[in-house]
Amino acid sequence: MDCAFVFVISVSAFIPAKQWPMHKISLLIFAKPPRMGLAKTRLAEGVGPTQARRIAGFTLATTLSAARASGLDAKVYTTPDLLAGGQQGRALFGGLEVHPQGAGTLTDRLERGLRDAQPGMVLFVGSDAPDVSPALLRAAVRGLMRHDAVFGPAVDGGFWLFGMHKGPKARSPFRRVRWSGPHAMQDVWSHLPEGARVCLLPPLIDIDAAPDWESWRLSKRKSHRK
Repeated sequence: MDCAFVFVISVSAFIPAKQWPMHKISLLIFAKPPRMGLAKTRLAEGVGPTQARRIAGFTLATTLSAARASGLDAKVYTTPDLLAGGQQGRALFGGLEVHPQGAGTLTDRLERGLRDAQPGMVLFVGSDAPDVSPALLRAAVRGLMRHDAVFGPAVDGGFWLFGMHKGPKARSPFRRVRWSGPHAMQDVWSHLPEGARVCLLPPLIDIDAAPDWESWRLSKRKSHRK
């Protein structure tokens, strides 16, 4: 499955995708360990801390599994930072290489990952969408081979994936973004260079709060009846 839609929004800030070798692809997973009081705090308000921890473990496991099966060079950026660089962090995150998110806002942490990544395609994903799959991650790469950016929209107005080309002229699109709300994808998109070609993957449900969990469970029941 490739791009569901293509939009054209100075491409000069991007390196044409065809110039990047396939091995120059970085998949950066921003995730917290599934611990009470640390992950899924908004969800815990609706379903309780124990269930929220189980759901956090479930969504994290599906994300890590998809990343490993995709064949991409995947790294985890986590918090608290002490989990990075040790065996405990690798054990928590499926044996993947683990880096600290560092201090600051979400903008600061995403920009830190962008700076760390090698030149080429850079994909950012969270660990909130249980329907992320290896096929969707590979579709994001195919989308970037023909476009300047790729989004995996979330139904709440955010995004479960964002991808871009990192080159000498690339600029961060993460400044002045209204995170954790219905404008997050729109804001990042608005910071892309004029004329950038954008690929949209199928929308997925991000599990941030109790209504999201219920919506996802309902979608699974409906799909099983078909």
